[in-house]
Amino acid sequence: MRLTPDLPPVWLAGFAGVAWLTGQVLPPLALPAWPGWVLVGAGLLLAGWAALTMAWARTTVDPHGQPSALVAHGPFAWSRNPIYLADLLILLGLCLMWNAWPAALPLALAFARVIATRFIAPEERRLAALFPAEYPAYAARTRRWI
Repeated sequence: MRLTPDLPPVWLAGFAGVAWLTGQVLPPLALPAWPGWVLVGAGLLLAGWAALTMAWARTTVDPHGQPSALVAHGPFAWSRNPIYLADLLILLGLCLMWNAWPAALPLALAFARVIATRFIAPEERRLAALFPAEYPAYAARTRRWI
């Protein structure tokens, strides 16, 4: 694993910081925080499940790393990128928890675009090159996000 600040959790932290700042400048609303907590919890569970699935398959979770296996079971049977989907759930949940709900959709769309261009596209190219027979079939039957 190479050391770089260009990692999805760093991007998530940056977007979460924008959500928090947004929540600080918006007038407070009397909305319950529990939906945000549910989304954050679901995101953490999904990320953990996906990371364990990759560990069991003995492949890397490093988005810049070289995969040693094509994982198509567990959460990867429903989404080609369940960890990034989990990050998106966490970001949306934080927006709700921190009173940044008006920014939730724009931040989520911007985050998804950054992740898709900086991480997903290169990962998909590596997988297609390493698994030329298996990856196209997997990509045809499994959606990128959900």
